[in-house]
Amino acid sequence: MSPEIGQFRRIVLKVGSSLLVDRARGRLNHAWLAALAEDVADLHARGADVLIVSSGAIAMGRTVLGLPSGPLKLEESQAAAAVGQIALARTWSEVLAHHAITAGQILVTLSDTEERRRYLNARATTLKLLELRAVPVVNENDTVATSEIRYGDNDRLAARVATMIGADLLVLFSDIDGLYTAPPTSDPDAELIPVVERITPAIEAMAGGAASELSRGGMRTKVEAAKIATAGGTHMIIADGRAKNPLRRVAEGGRCTWFLTPSNPATARKTWIAGALEPRGTLYVDEGAARALQGGASLLPVGVRRVEGSFARGDAVTIRDDQRILGRGLVAYDADDAARIIGRPSREIEAILGYPGRAEMVHRDDMALADRTVSPASLSA
Repeated sequence: MSPEIGQFRRIVLKVGSSLLVDRARGRLNHAWLAALAEDVADLHARGADVLIVSSGAIAMGRTVLGLPSGPLKLEESQAAAAVGQIALARTWSEVLAHHAITAGQILVTLSDTEERRRYLNARATTLKLLELRAVPVVNENDTVATSEIRYGDNDRLAARVATMIGADLLVLFSDIDGLYTAPPTSDPDAELIPVVERITPAIEAMAGGAASELSRGGMRTKVEAAKIATAGGTHMIIADGRAKNPLRRVAEGGRCTWFLTPSNPATARKTWIAGALEPRGTLYVDEGAARALQGGASLLPVGVRRVEGSFARGDAVTIRDDQRILGRGLVAYDADDAARIIGRPSREIEAILGYPGRAEMVHRDDMALADRTVSPASLSA
């Protein structure tokens, strides 16, 4: 059984170039975009957070610049992206404004979701937009990206963004309605797989590598995206987005493939913090801070007594008192700045450091406590 769309509270929609751009005219498909905006408005009205990962900048820009069909050189792709991003951002803003929804543009590359300091910045900005009830429109920064342009990583970028913000559902809209047992265009016996509970080598073997000229990502990258998403606690759907109101069609039982995850985003994220990152330092906290952490609070500078190690902002650190390890977390300050503000109220941070830093030394969302997510032994391993 597949879940119901209505049960999800934070949803990422990824839209491919072949859907956004009318290939015959080389223009944005405004009617289709307007219909998708209706779907977004429906989600927004019931209180869901919505983020859109949008391809299409290169496809749009190459038409405006009059670039020939066929593969583009790297510098041509980057030039096309520079022009296309303007048109793309304007269009998303206009179609969402019809529903009194504010759009915000975020340009990222895969490295923004992999390098921890930049990861924290991107995550904080995106979560603030969602808190303010805006719809972030994320586009790959193709004007500076290199390997992403060559290898078509927008599907995987969408998965990384989804796990970064703790989304519980990622929907990849494409020009195919899901994963088949064989290429449906060449094998009449190919069957749609409605639900994938676990991505096995057999499932990966079913993914082809074909992609259209406008859209760089094939089924292989979509299955790779599913591996990233489900590992991060995010369910994923591959669905045909060519018809108007594509999300409504899926919600009403339209054909698609669900990739299910056994965990949830919060648990998966805390497991990652607890077990996958090597601590670069240690924060020793006082008794009051230790009690507050057990109650679900963030770690404030005032509760930190001592800093050990050499770490950068965004690195993993061990959090402990004098007797035991309490957990791990991603620290909001480097070791030098952290040492300057320990034991001080958060309101004094700007006066001490000369810039308005975060109120928390480690935010509770960036923390895994030993008795909540993993065993103390795994944290001290």
